[in-house]
Amino acid sequence: MTHQRTGTHEEWLEARRELLKSEKELTRLNDDLARKRRELPWVRIDEDYLFDTVEGEATLADLFGGRSQLLVYHFMYGPDWEEGCQSCSGVADGFDETHVHLQNHDVAFTAVSRAPLEKLLAYRDRMGWSFPWVSSGRSEFNFDFNVSFTQESVQNGGSYNFGPLDGWQLDPAQLPYEGPGMSAFAREDGIVYHTYSAYSRGIDALWGMWQWLDRAPLGRNEGDVSWFRRHDQYEASDR
Repeated sequence: MTHQRTGTHEEWLEARRELLKSEKELTRLNDDLARKRRELPWVRIDEDYLFDTVEGEATLADLFGGRSQLLVYHFMYGPDWEEGCQSCSGVADGFDETHVHLQNHDVAFTAVSRAPLEKLLAYRDRMGWSFPWVSSGRSEFNFDFNVSFTQESVQNGGSYNFGPLDGWQLDPAQLPYEGPGMSAFAREDGIVYHTYSAYSRGIDALWGMWQWLDRAPLGRNEGDVSWFRRHDQYEASDR
């Protein structure tokens, strides 16, 4: 472990109370940010996106399942990939059962990837998940919501996380490229609206593992980014 100062319980308690002031300030700020997200203008979606689902072909409106709100996790899983993104798989471990609670709060949830549906379902079975997962491979959905990129889209000034892609210096060998993110939609009077999207570290809070590690003595300890794996790839001694 790295060297860390030590102290008495009284010293710890004084420091902890001081930290509590900052934590409460952050809580209030998060509440304010949540309100500002809800106040963003809604953008009407007129594109006829089609998805492959376990029930067959579906539109974006169909993914609401009769509910008024829809949350989408843009899961990185390209058409030619053999398995889903390692990081997205960690995020999915955290939200796997959450979708049940969302559905009972008038909020539909689904993961969306460009890989064929049969690949998605096979990987979901392997990982033991149950959340809805659909393929957007037949539409421009991933490209329009800035989570998939080709050489052409990069050259044409594509953006990720609301900024230009040219700063990313993507290796042509990495293309087509898949990025993580989430998007929110509303449905009112039969019309679907885009209400919010977040990418990159904007979805940190959705990764439950990070929230726990931020409270561990050494934090995220991100010096070795290979320490975490898909949950079925740890050795028995690691569990």
